This record gives sequence, structure tokens and C-alpha cells, in this order.
Amino acid sequence: MELNQYLSMFIDESTEHLQAINENLLGLEQNPEDTSIVHTIFRSAHTLKGMSATMGFEDLASLTHEMENVLDLVRNHKLAMNSFIFDCLFKSTDALEAMVQDIIGGGTGKADVTEIVLALKSIVSGDYGKGEASPASAAGFSPGGELDDFQLSILEQSLASGFHVYRIQVAVQENCVLKAARAYMVFNVLEQSGEVVKSIPSVEEIEQEKFDRTFTVYFVTQVDGQTLEESITGVSEIESASAAGLDSDSLKGWAQPAESSVPAAAAELQEAKAQAAAATAAPARPAAAQTNAPVASRTIRVDIERLDTLMNLFSELLIDRVRLEQLAAEIRRSDLVETVEHMSRVSSDLQNIVLKLRMVPVETVFNRFPRMIRDIAKSLDKKVDLVVTGSETELDRTVIDEIGDPLVHLLRNAVDHGIETVSERIAAGKNETGTIHLRAFHSGNHVFIEIEEDGRGINREKVLQTAIKNGVITKEQSAKMADDEVQQLIFASGFSTADKISDISGRGVGLDVVKTKIQSLGGHVGIDSKWGLGTKFSVQLPLTLSIIAAMLVRVGQEKYAIPLSSIVETAAVPADRIRSVHGNKLMDYRKAVVPVLSLEEVLDVPKHDEAGRAEVNMVIIRKGDRQAALIVDEFIGQQEIVLKSLGSYLTQVFSISGATILGDGQVALILDPNALIK
Repeated sequence: MELNQYLSMFIDESTEHLQAINENLLGLEQNPEDTSIVHTIFRSAHTLKGMSATMGFEDLASLTHEMENVLDLVRNHKLAMNSFIFDCLFKSTDALEAMVQDIIGGGTGKADVTEIVLALKSIVSGDYGKGEASPASAAGFSPGGELDDFQLSILEQSLASGFHVYRIQVAVQENCVLKAARAYMVFNVLEQSGEVVKSIPSVEEIEQEKFDRTFTVYFVTQVDGQTLEESITGVSEIESASAAGLDSDSLKGWAQPAESSVPAAAAELQEAKAQAAAATAAPARPAAAQTNAPVASRTIRVDIERLDTLMNLFSELLIDRVRLEQLAAEIRRSDLVETVEHMSRVSSDLQNIVLKLRMVPVETVFNRFPRMIRDIAKSLDKKVDLVVTGSETELDRTVIDEIGDPLVHLLRNAVDHGIETVSERIAAGKNETGTIHLRAFHSGNHVFIEIEEDGRGINREKVLQTAIKNGVITKEQSAKMADDEVQQLIFASGFSTADKISDISGRGVGLDVVKTKIQSLGGHVGIDSKWGLGTKFSVQLPLTLSIIAAMLVRVGQEKYAIPLSSIVETAAVPADRIRSVHGNKLMDYRKAVVPVLSLEEVLDVPKHDEAGRAEVNMVIIRKGDRQAALIVDEFIGQQEIVLKSLGSYLTQVFSISGATILGDGQVALILDPNALIK
């Protein structure tokens, strides 16, 4: 079999599964008793193992197999998670990621993981760190957590009334087609001789076939266990039924959380053996597991280059559409106008679909950060919470691919420089756990990503001293600088106030790289810091959509396009409303004073004279909370335009973000309103 054609698919899916394992391990670390998460991790590892073996990457398959062995013990309640096991599983995931990266780079995916494999094997054998919690033996494991107080009370009252209480585990045959129907028949049999108090998973989930092959019920009856087992296995396609009688003590064992439950009595021992016999034991809490389970795929993978080609072709089509609209307006034939209008509607729908194909939620980048923050905080012995919001915000795929590294720099700096140590935070009267907020949101035709922490903030004096020492500014200049100007100094090349260079940061190669990268994407990075309270970095990124809605205006003899998303309104105002204050033009606008900019002056457009006009055409634009009025000569109208880059020779042209080709073949420059508002 030719495997190379499947390699890209293997890489994509491996990356997704490794990401899922990382995320779920973090979730499990927060809720170590939630075995549903273990099932999800196990599924990802199992799939990864199968894929790797098929592709011939034996080292990958072997390591995931060892991980599976550990996870299998955990999901069957034979092993309790602890920090040693978490660290081993995280290291295993790191090693797997390194192997996949090696494969991406053209390697064979081989790596020396002997140490990790030995650690995983020691966990399975129970020989690892004697001081750690050891894996429970079959006689000593304590599952627990299946019954709540109400259910426990009912079952205890049933025992006191002379009823038998059984924990019955039922397994359907592997090739059973209608599992839910067989389960329903089992419930029907049971209800003829008693009452089901609890089922795992719930009845609704069983009806929806949201279970693997087994389910468990807590059953109250007068009938003995052997008779129950025979009745259940009498149902067609039921492979086995194990009814373990429970007393008051063993009931409490199933009700208590795993780590606090006492060793089971004889009934539990019997149950443990039954579970060991059933190799594919039922999930203890499958409801949540099913929630996280992957659903049948309704998507296909498309090479990004094909989407780029599709976008370029559509851009050309859009230019032709505008040209046709102009011709139809000139010729004025009703059948031509109708045809063009229909084509416009269809192409608008097509345009929306093409644009959405390229949009990717920033979640694909944000997903890697919780694990990174966890590791850095642990290595620095700090306590940090990462709060992520707006991860569903969508950005163009090309921007998504580029923003990962700048965000990594900012987050690493936030943990290393921003958040204080536990002792420092307590001394400062703060919560010992620092918080980093990572937010993403849309505003106009931009996406903002903010990283805000409640750490120590930027020390103005220290920044100034370093800047003077490095020759970035003079001592005289430092005396006149405002706080925001001082904060901008940390973006200078090679600038670092760190007293000690660490593996995390402090080498002075971080923030200047961040600023350069963001600017190369047509974005902007801002900073707002308060000493002792924390720092916020705000990254503004363009959507970089290739097609945008814009207002075409005429300035002199030239046409310009202003993105519609930045326009508040257009108006014709009396010229005497514009006043000059200290050489700056201002205008009263809806109970506020806004600056007035003449595009003719800003763009240096020749052969035009504004003097003597009774009315002036204005375009009111905004950037966040700020507004400005642009003077233009004529409003041409709204139009969808194709954004074309100015190329590598014209990258830093002030207030121009690109160009477009109009329907009549003319080229119009596209204004960047954000550059016009300071």
C-alpha cells in the first residue's frame, strides 16, 4: 500500500488527537475523579496507536500502547491518578508530539523514549515511587462515587426492610446491532421482580445507545442473585450478567469518592473479579464521556492552497460582476438587468461561502496555551490561572498561522515577568494564584486579542534606567516621557529589564519580535500597565479578508475606498461648522468634538481647492471609541471590492492598506481608517 498519500491525513489527525490528549489531561488534573475524561483520553491514545501502527511508525505505536496500559488501569478504577502519573503522561504526550513533528519534518518519527516507557511500566507494575499512591490491587481498589446521598438512603432503607440490593453489570454481545433494544428488554425483565434505583449510564442515554457494551444497575428485589443472572442472560444477545449482592458497608463504598472509600468487603471483591473478567468494562460515568466523544465527521480536509486559488478566482469574478452591473446600467435592457441582478445575488451567496471556508476560530491557536502556562508556572513554582474567552472568534487562516508565536512570547512573559511568586503576592495582599486573561473579540473589521494579568506591572523607573543605559533615550528625554511612551520602550530591540536570564524569558529577544511580527501582519500591539496591579497587551489584527464592503469616494480626480465597517455615517455639513483651533480643524458632531481631516491634504491630492464651498461632504469614521471626520469631494457609492496587496515594495505606505480594481478598470486605493485616527 502506498502510504505517502495518507501521510498528510495522518499528521492532521495525529495533531488533533495529541491536542485532545493534552486538553483532557489538563481537565483531568482539575477533576481527577472524573473517569469519563480518562475514557476520552484512552480513545484518543487508542486511535493514535492504531494509526501509527498502520503507517509503520512503531515507536509512536509502542509509546501510546504503554500510555494505554496506564489509562486502562485508571478507567477501571484500579489506579488513582497522582502528580507522578500526570507528569509521566504529559511527558509521554510531549514525546509523541516531538515524534509527529519529526515526521512532519520528513523524519521517521523515531525517538529514544526508554526512560518514559520504564516510568509508565513502573506505574502499571506498581513499583514506582514508594511514597506515591500505589496502584490498587484487585482486592484493595475502591471505586466509589456511583451513588448520591439520596440513592444511598433508598438502598439502605431497602436493606433495612429485608430486600436484597444488587449491583448488576450487564454486557451485550460485541456484534449486537440493537444494543438499546436489548437493554430495554433487560430492564423489562428486572422490573418484573423488583425496582431499578440507579442505572449507569442513565436510562435516557441507554435508550440513545450512548454506551459501549456494558451498563450497570442498582437493583432492589426479593429474588436471589443467581436467578436474576439467569433471567438476564435469557435475553437474546446478552453476553453476561453479574449480580453482586451489597450490604450497608459496601453500599457506602460505592457512594464515597474513590480516594476516600475504604477497601471493599467480600461483595466488592466479587465485583472486582467480575470487572477484571470483562475486558471492556463499562464507563463509570459515560454520560460525560459521551458528551466529549467525537461525533461522526461531517467535514473534509481541503488544502489551504486550493482555497487560496478559489478565492483568487472568485475575486476575478467579482470584478467582472461589477463591470457587468455598470454595463447593464448603461444599456438599460430589462432582460440584461434581471440577469445581472440574479447573478449578483448568487455570487453574493457564493462569496459568503468562500469567505467562511477560510475563517478559522482562534481556538485552534489558544488550545495549546493552557498546557504551556501549566508547565511554565510549575517550573517557576508559581500559581497561575489562565482564563480564556472568545476562543470562537474567527480569523482568516493565513493570520491564524502567524499569530501563534507572538502570543506565546506574550504569555511566557506574563508568567515570568508579570505574575509574582506566591510569597510576593501574599506580601502584596493579593490572592496567591495569579490570573491571566486571554481574550479575543471582533471590533469593526479587526480582531483584538488581549493578554491581561494581575501581576506586578511595569516598573517605570527600571525601564527608564535600562533605556538610558542601552542608549535608547537620553536622560533629558526620559524626564519628559509620559507613562505610555515609557511602556512602549520595552518593544525596543534587545530591551530587557530582567535581572537574570532564564529559559523562559529575559534574553531581550521577545517583545521586539512580537511587535515586528504583528506589524508585518498589518496589525498593532498596545500596552497598558499599572505598577503593582498588572499589565495588558492588546493585539489588533486585520481580518485580511480578500473581499470587503467599502464606500467609494472621490478626492480631486482620484477614487478611494473606505471600509464600510469603519464608517459611522456620511453627511454634508455647512462649511462654517468646521473651526480651526491651534491650527487643527474641529467640528461639533452629535454633542462631541471630532477632528476633521482633509483627505486632499493627507493624501496630497493635486489640483483641487476646498475654499469657497458652502457645504462639505464628510465621512465619519471610528476606531474604538475615537472618531474623526474625513472631507471628501463626492460619495460614489457602496461596493464590494477585492483587496489587492500593494506588494513587497510598498509595505509601509501611510494610511493605505491596499488597492482594488474597479468595474471600469480603474485602480482605487483602499484607506486604512485606523491609521488616520491616533
